[in-house]
Amino acid sequence: METGMDALEITKEVLKICLQQGERADSYTADTPLMGAIPEFNSLTIVTIVTTLEEQLGCEVYDDELEAEIFETVGSLAKFVETKL
Repeated sequence: METGMDALEITKEVLKICLQQGERADSYTADTPLMGAIPEFNSLTIVTIVTTLEEQLGCEVYDDELEAEIFETVGSLAKFVETKL
């Protein structure tokens, strides 16, 4: 991850990596729905996102921090990412 990226940019980059959606992920906004809206977004994707965040940000994400609401939209995930910066 580039230094100086904000939480939304980091989130979009992580989603691009984890969902393998390339340019499509560039068009995501904070309001873009995730869970239930993107066919590739499933429980395995959540594990991959969490692992990628831990690796890229050098942080730990604990099970008790994870709630379904975090993965509703790109913006809700970005808010969670912001807590890890």
